[in-house]
Amino acid sequence: MKLYSYVMVSDTGFAPNPFDGFCTLACCKPNIRRTASVDDWIVGTGSNGTVGNDKLIYAMKVTEKTDFDIYYHDKRFHNRLDNIYFKNKDNWIQKENPFHHEKDMDHDLSGKYVLISDDFFYFGKDAIEIPEKFWEIIKKGPGHKCNFSVILVNEFIEWLEENYACGKQGEPYNYIEEPGNDEKGCGV
Repeated sequence: MKLYSYVMVSDTGFAPNPFDGFCTLACCKPNIRRTASVDDWIVGTGSNGTVGNDKLIYAMKVTEKTDFDIYYHDKRFHNRLDNIYFKNKDNWIQKENPFHHEKDMDHDLSGKYVLISDDFFYFGKDAIEIPEKFWEIIKKGPGHKCNFSVILVNEFIEWLEENYACGKQGEPYNYIEEPGNDEKGCGV
């Protein structure tokens, strides 16, 4: 089990997408999506432009890993904001969306996979302070880091599970209300 940590410079509900009982990472962070495995954890921390440094926006345990076309056609994820790529014969098609455009397509698809979780903690704009003993997991700057001891990862997860309810606890910091979204912010 690994833990991947990165800084979130934006939190719109698109990547990660914490709605409808799942947290998904389908776009952005291609290196994480390509290399993470089921049972690994992904952690997004705040930045000066969002909720502030040293705060946890979300943590998700990868419970499924699939490719874009399977994700696109899976009825559980049909109307999600981040479900924007599918194959038409041999070509990838990008659905129109307010978040990523044609220029982002190669970057997104280079991750090859969509990470799915039904075991996650999402705080969004209500991000929580990360205790000092876990500051080592906080990534500063671009990219990600993932070389943490198993002991640190297990203690961090134990702290989360003992102190917070699993699931979506808050709304995204930079949430963009889309016409047709229900009160939870997910696509209809």
